[in-house]
Amino acid sequence: MYADVIIDISHEQLDKTFQYAVPDGLVDVIELGMSVDIPFGAGNRQITGYVVGLGDKAAYPVEKIKYITGITEGKVTAVSRMLKLAAWLKHNYGCTMNQAIKTVIPVKDKVKQKEKHSVNLIIDAAQAQKYLGTFAKKNAKARYRLLEALIKEPVIDESIIKSKLNITAQTVKAFEDMGIAEVRSEDMYRNPVRNVTGERKRIELNEQQKNAVDTIIADYDNGDYKTYLLHGVTGSGKTEVYLETIEHVLNHGRQVIVLIPEIALTFQTVQRFYHRFGDKVSIMNSRMSKGERYDQFLRAQRGDISVMIGPRSALFTPFSNIGLIVIDEEHEGAYKSETVPRYHAREVACHIAKEAGASVILGSATPSMESYYAAMNGHIQLITLDSRAGSGGLPAVDIVDLREELRLGNRTIFSNRLRELMSDRLAKHEQIMLFLNKRGVAGFISCRSCGKVMKCPHCDVSLTEHADGRLMCHYCGYTTPKITVCPSCGSRYVSGFRAGTEGVEAQVKKTFPQARVLRMDMDTTRGKDGHEKILSEFANGNADILIGTQMIVKGHDFPNVTLMGVLAADMSLYSSDYRASERTFQLLTQAAGRAGRAEKSGNVVIQTYTPEHFSIVSAANQDYNAFYEQEIAYRKLCGYPPADNLMKIMLSSPDEMLLTKSAAWVKAFVDNNCKYKGLMCIGPADAPIYKIKDVYSKIIYVKHKDREVLNSIHEKLDVNIVGNQAFKNINVQYDING
Repeated sequence: MYADVIIDISHEQLDKTFQYAVPDGLVDVIELGMSVDIPFGAGNRQITGYVVGLGDKAAYPVEKIKYITGITEGKVTAVSRMLKLAAWLKHNYGCTMNQAIKTVIPVKDKVKQKEKHSVNLIIDAAQAQKYLGTFAKKNAKARYRLLEALIKEPVIDESIIKSKLNITAQTVKAFEDMGIAEVRSEDMYRNPVRNVTGERKRIELNEQQKNAVDTIIADYDNGDYKTYLLHGVTGSGKTEVYLETIEHVLNHGRQVIVLIPEIALTFQTVQRFYHRFGDKVSIMNSRMSKGERYDQFLRAQRGDISVMIGPRSALFTPFSNIGLIVIDEEHEGAYKSETVPRYHAREVACHIAKEAGASVILGSATPSMESYYAAMNGHIQLITLDSRAGSGGLPAVDIVDLREELRLGNRTIFSNRLRELMSDRLAKHEQIMLFLNKRGVAGFISCRSCGKVMKCPHCDVSLTEHADGRLMCHYCGYTTPKITVCPSCGSRYVSGFRAGTEGVEAQVKKTFPQARVLRMDMDTTRGKDGHEKILSEFANGNADILIGTQMIVKGHDFPNVTLMGVLAADMSLYSSDYRASERTFQLLTQAAGRAGRAEKSGNVVIQTYTPEHFSIVSAANQDYNAFYEQEIAYRKLCGYPPADNLMKIMLSSPDEMLLTKSAAWVKAFVDNNCKYKGLMCIGPADAPIYKIKDVYSKIIYVKHKDREVLNSIHEKLDVNIVGNQAFKNINVQYDING
């Protein structure tokens, strides 16, 4: 057996591996991620390396390959643990070891470490007074001033010496040469938590919250580390349950990772955690500078912090003793990586917790089908909070049929009911949120007269319109020509639904010129603190109406918001995705949960062309169980996750003919070499956007109940594709349950 070993975790060295032979005595124990002692260089000096690959083929003449000396003694390092995790990612998500390593390890980058310099007096008081007299006689004013300051304060920050005392670097250097003082340097870590003021009172838990905390803590203290699904209606106080549990874990000397779905949640979330746990808390997000991110990893590795808050990348914080991982709003799509490896944070968190002996809390008002299915099958424990924590009740919900509005002659984006309630709230000086379900693209094709959506007859997902007008299903490849007349009612009002936040903002200002309006979308939040500024403005009452896309409905708590308007519920309902109903239910329920969270009662208006759809009716009734029962029946019937596992194989190439041949080869390979009972291989079909920047893409779907079967298929494919000249210009990626 041979092992590929890396000797340094840095961008420059990560792709450089050295091959070593594995001694017979280590063949059965060596594994990916292990720290090993190896002879290195001409002198065969002993150094430490990390195993990133194992195989039975020698890349060099056998006589030139050195043997691994042994497995490194002592405790497992953070790097070794993370490499082991990288190997697990490689196996479960179909990527290279290098791609996995770059995902999980705080890879050293060329980030200049900030340093703090101080000038320190190193002579005793008698000597200092003697020098002071000498400087006075020689009229050395700068030296006298510096020494006088150091006698009063023996350690002074170098920046203060330069700015306040007006002392030059030459004077400081002279003191060093004379042996009077020395300049000392220490690393200065950037702290990204800013502008946190005031104190937060400890909230008394209600009975349901207390029972939830007691259940988790009792198991934890007994060494029974479980995964819990905390299913609480919007406003039920899930965060207070997190805080109490985290405090218990911290008191036992262990660390906690808290995942949040978006940067938009950081502002309010960090305040709550920082007020409770002080500077033990740090954050991680993509808008921080490289230096800030690098510093947070160093602070975690050195034990300076105990709680890391951030999106899915925070999951790879190198804590030495993780006791708890919290995933708030666990249903969010943002927890699924869009780049290779296409891992899901929920699955990775459960694996990390299992390895570390830690608990996991998955919190949501609208749990993912995967989590609830696991709870219903006894794989994780369900804890329910079914009432709001404060005095506020659930809001009143109106479902407005936009077909009826059209028949009544209302062609504006506001239904009569929504316009009436907006006028009422503005008069009462209460706040309004308007949610647009998507960022203004044609998500589906439908008839404006009867509401019929053009769907695939084989897959029960909406068809996607291509540039030439053809409608296509991206699950099975079904295609139909452009439709100009509704096949249901004969109407010619057939088109894609288009709307954008800028257009909504213009309509609001035209209809309600007196209103102060804020817009929150990708365009208005591009800056480093874009989300925080807009949310702060709205929280401080400096705007009456907040318009936004999905980022405004996730987890925010604004006591004065008493009206939520959902302008186009159908835009997510008819996307070409088997999860469309689930995402629509989640978005509408979360949106409804933003209204009436304090003493004032709330209203929600859901505008839709399909008011009878079960996901919309269930969301309006805040009835998760009714939604789940219908949706899981559909998933079982169609063989979609979580009932079955689904692997998407994506092939892309600038050579269209080569791509077609390669996709056909992959399909034939799976059919001929992967004889598993119950396996289904569908495709190839064109990708939703077939050509981007002159690169063509095709998709093949493989279904099976057993996840390990899919893992074995992508590993078999890799063995036959890697190094195969026929695939030299083909990019192959895998996405499991994406």
